[in-house]
Amino acid sequence: MQQNDQPVLRDIVLVGGGHSHVGVLKRFAMQPVPGVRLTLICRDTHTPYSGMLPGYVAGHYSYDDVHIDLSKLAEYAGARFYRDEVIGLDRANRRIKCRGRPDVPYDILSINIGSSPRVSEVPGASEYSVPVKPINGFNSRWLSLLQRIEDHAGPMTIAVVGGGAGGVELTLAMQYRLQHALGRAGKDPELVRFHLFDSSDQILATHNPRVRKIFQNKLSERGVIMHLGSPVSRVGNQRLETAAGETLEADEVLWVTRAGGPAWLEQTGLALDDGGFIRVRDTLQTETDETIFAAGDIANMVNHPREKAGVFAVRQGPPLAGNLKRLARGKPPKPFRPQTRWLALISTGDQFAVASRGKHCFSGAWVWRWKDWIDRRFMEKFTDLPPMEETARLPDTSAAQNAEEASQAISAVAMRCGGCGAKVGSTVLSRALGNLNPIERDDIIVGLHAPDDAAVLRVPPGKAVVHTVDFFRAFIDDPYIFGKVAANHSLGDAFAMGAEAQSATAVATVPYGIESKVEDVVFQMMSGAVEVLNEAGCALVGGHTGEGRELALGFAVNGLIDPDKVMSKGGLRAGDALILTKPIGTGTLFAAHARLAAKGRWIDSALASMIQSNQTAARCLLEFGSRACTDVTGFGLLGHLVEMTRPSGVDAQLSLSAIPVLPGAEQTAAAGILSSLQPANIRLRRGIRNQQDWVQHPRYPLIFDPQTAGGLLASVPAERAGECVQQLKALGYPHTAIIGRITAQDEQGPIEPITLTE
Repeated sequence: MQQNDQPVLRDIVLVGGGHSHVGVLKRFAMQPVPGVRLTLICRDTHTPYSGMLPGYVAGHYSYDDVHIDLSKLAEYAGARFYRDEVIGLDRANRRIKCRGRPDVPYDILSINIGSSPRVSEVPGASEYSVPVKPINGFNSRWLSLLQRIEDHAGPMTIAVVGGGAGGVELTLAMQYRLQHALGRAGKDPELVRFHLFDSSDQILATHNPRVRKIFQNKLSERGVIMHLGSPVSRVGNQRLETAAGETLEADEVLWVTRAGGPAWLEQTGLALDDGGFIRVRDTLQTETDETIFAAGDIANMVNHPREKAGVFAVRQGPPLAGNLKRLARGKPPKPFRPQTRWLALISTGDQFAVASRGKHCFSGAWVWRWKDWIDRRFMEKFTDLPPMEETARLPDTSAAQNAEEASQAISAVAMRCGGCGAKVGSTVLSRALGNLNPIERDDIIVGLHAPDDAAVLRVPPGKAVVHTVDFFRAFIDDPYIFGKVAANHSLGDAFAMGAEAQSATAVATVPYGIESKVEDVVFQMMSGAVEVLNEAGCALVGGHTGEGRELALGFAVNGLIDPDKVMSKGGLRAGDALILTKPIGTGTLFAAHARLAAKGRWIDSALASMIQSNQTAARCLLEFGSRACTDVTGFGLLGHLVEMTRPSGVDAQLSLSAIPVLPGAEQTAAAGILSSLQPANIRLRRGIRNQQDWVQHPRYPLIFDPQTAGGLLASVPAERAGECVQQLKALGYPHTAIIGRITAQDEQGPIEPITLTE
């Protein structure tokens, strides 16, 4: 990841992970602009390369062969990656509205979100068809369709609406895959029949007659029935109708036409064309707003109209990156003119392809091999990431900043004070925190928004106070998600003892910079934290925020507990079953993430686990008679188990194969990628009686792996353990497992209290 110690002066936000934006990320990685921060907002972590999608559908490529890992690419580029969907734009305040997080401010914005199906224009299409675009959401729908077809008994009819290159390629790819799958299953491949519909009287209307002739012959040879010259007018449940009155009973309807811009663009005030696409100038800036760019299918270059094809999005990446950099430096963007002729390579599903450029056309298996070579070379640019160039150039801000901003920038890079001089300014802090809405509790007498320097709490009669604190630096580049994880991690100790969280006091460190940037980081981070605290019924009552080189956050948490119902580490009893509520592996996964060695979906799974609260699980464990519990954090599973066995005066048997593990954790640990805390935790191997027998087990390294916001490790009476696990799974902890049992202490004493088993 690119590290830049300079304060952030400009925010460039990329909305969408399309072909143009992956090119932008790569170019910023190789030549970053000091003072410019890049943020990518995308709903999906893995974005497909459209040129290889038909080959994936046909079964020639794996999922990873055809998908670019945006998490890894953003990390490589030093860009923040926000996993969310954009639903609106506030241009007046330069803020992006997201579905599941606070608004994201920008100085310069680029939109590369592809197109969306306009199925609402045809009655029933929204309810009864499967849209292929946006293609980054097609995979789950295709896998579901594939499974349904393979499990289907008897004949099946599939209708594809759209006779352009996308519809023809998809039809032939699906037919090839499904007929081969049926053949392998011992079924008749002819049981699945395909119908292709288009309003035009010919397929591939934008290509030359020779290309059309080749595909007409291919479709006929493969038994695909074409319905041309009349648009589909209605789609029903397993039925579609055309404007000419033709009807077809179809088990599945796939929609590969009538794509347009998403509805939220209509509310932005940006100039759009009749299809809902953003009108852009030759510089790729929108006609309406010079601070907003658009590229790929979502953009309409008004002076150079072209059909929607991935080749144009790829070609727009370099000029888009250059113009974003120029505008950030206060320089005028340069115009870009797309090529007038381009090479189209269209496959037929069976490792045969047709090349088309203008009036020229050639085809054959060799064309498919050529296409495969081109596609794989393109993907290598985003999977084999070379070392990045260092740069010490300062941005030219003189033409882009007014006097006030220049003064802020000078202040931001000045030598920083220590002591209380290192606190974040009160104005910045009050603005950031003023928009937060922590819950109110009757037992909070003086809280967050009071002017006092300390909170005042009331302890109800018959309750005891639990007090805990946690603090760590950011391990993820999204301050909102980091705030959620930090708050969840800090609450874990209280929940593990069976306490109700009452209040929290925050301690944060924020990298220095100009006020607007610091304010947003604080707001994003604390918004995530307050959401978690509020859900737990815990009131944020105050805190302290100071400057530092790295983002860090922690909380001192107060909890209330019934003194007679405490789950302590010393409560293990021989005969109990040992339960773990979440999978382990966060330490090795995020160590791998920093080294660009973790798949984005692995990190997604880890983050989903880390933001899941332990509160409900703790209540369930109490109900099932748990007397000993802890949350698995920095000392790892083994370290925390040893912390429990020693004061309890018992031993434990731990089943390695039963331990739930996060996706990818075994792979990264096997590659020797481990957390920096792992060596300290491994010293606890002396607590294992037979560790020499298990050092080669793939999960052995993971019992030492330090966890962040890990699950609960608890003992439950053996006779109730099975029912407890089922209840925990029903409550939303699907990986809960019995991972061992508690035994009486061996005569050797507590020196080696843990025995490993398969």
